[in-house]
Amino acid sequence: MKKFDVIVIGGGPSGLMAAIAAAEQGANVALLDKGDKLGRKLGISGGGRCNVTNAKEIDELISYIPGGGRFLYSALSLFSNRDIIAFFEDLGIALKEEDNGRMFPVSDKAKSVVDALVGKARRLSVKLLVHHPVKEIRYGAEGVEGVLLISGERMDAKAVIVATGGKSVPHTGSTGDGYPWAQAAGHTITELFPTEVPIVSREPFIQSRELQGLSLRDVRLSVLGPKGKAVVAHRGDMLFTHFGLSGPIALRCSGFIRGVKQKNGGADVTLAIDLFPDSSGGELERDLRRLAAEEPKKALKNVLKGKLPERLLPLLFDRSGLAADTTYEHLPKEPWQAFVSVLKHFTLQVTGTRPFEEAFVTGGGVNLKEIDPRSMGSKLMAGLYFCGEVLDVHGYTGGYNITAAFATGYTAGYHAGQAAGST
Repeated sequence: MKKFDVIVIGGGPSGLMAAIAAAEQGANVALLDKGDKLGRKLGISGGGRCNVTNAKEIDELISYIPGGGRFLYSALSLFSNRDIIAFFEDLGIALKEEDNGRMFPVSDKAKSVVDALVGKARRLSVKLLVHHPVKEIRYGAEGVEGVLLISGERMDAKAVIVATGGKSVPHTGSTGDGYPWAQAAGHTITELFPTEVPIVSREPFIQSRELQGLSLRDVRLSVLGPKGKAVVAHRGDMLFTHFGLSGPIALRCSGFIRGVKQKNGGADVTLAIDLFPDSSGGELERDLRRLAAEEPKKALKNVLKGKLPERLLPLLFDRSGLAADTTYEHLPKEPWQAFVSVLKHFTLQVTGTRPFEEAFVTGGGVNLKEIDPRSMGSKLMAGLYFCGEVLDVHGYTGGYNITAAFATGYTAGYHAGQAAGST
């Protein structure tokens, strides 16, 4: 039987960081992963470039983590995004800042980040064990006792850190293994759902694929609640697909659809697109009227080609009841006003989102009320710690989720290492 001070289950970003932090506290650490290599999800993050963190100030950074962001204040006070940057630069990984604070390795290679973490763990004498799937965590009257592998091998430990990830991107090994182990210790798992995921709609214009592949640039997308008020809104780019919506702002809105649908009694959810977010309705009406007046005998469908996507125009005319071949000289008041209103508030019904297999992030997880935010330790089982996506924490893409993974991983490893070394 092998004995360790700390066993970390999961070789992703939070698990690798947890193992490093525990070993830095002098603990004898083993990291177990069921796959054939470490850092698989990390290796494909950021389009294969690995967005290691985000450089925003802490309060703003947390605002981009709508699921449990405030829980992270303690972890980020111990190991902040600035500490993450310094950590990698100390390992020889030069970083660069891109749009919206996203930090990437200068090499643009995620492999360099994975190799740096694995190399650091090896230098700290962490026992890195791949092809070691865990069957269960062993609990006793005093707390954690170790793990039992599927092979039947037992491994003892004073502390176990669960860093198994969520259920998104399952081909990297994130298949929800950690949830039953948490429940066996008495923890509750909040409802799991895919987020940062494409959105599904059965609107006729989606089903007909007439807009498939059309990108909208710099628009505002809102998720409307049961009373028609925006629950959340994001500005940026989006894409119509054969099943619904994708693109940055659609992904950011996706995590809110489930909650609104529940409040709607399971009914479809309304989204609204503002095609001209910088203009009020009155300003837009005057601008478009002036544009039409410059060519008063020209059909509106031709006047507006340079102002709006040509493929979208037939749908906009149909929604407003304005004839596409109307000229400025014969502009009807009510359909014209309706047309401008549609440009500011183009609605569509959505049924939900694509599955976990297509999601970047898992929503839900180990209930944060049962976790000490200062240590990531379980309040229910001595010696048990959680970090990363297995927790009920989820953020937008852009370096926020990986920041949460590194910060919670370091915090769990630091405290588990200290506690195990003091017993």
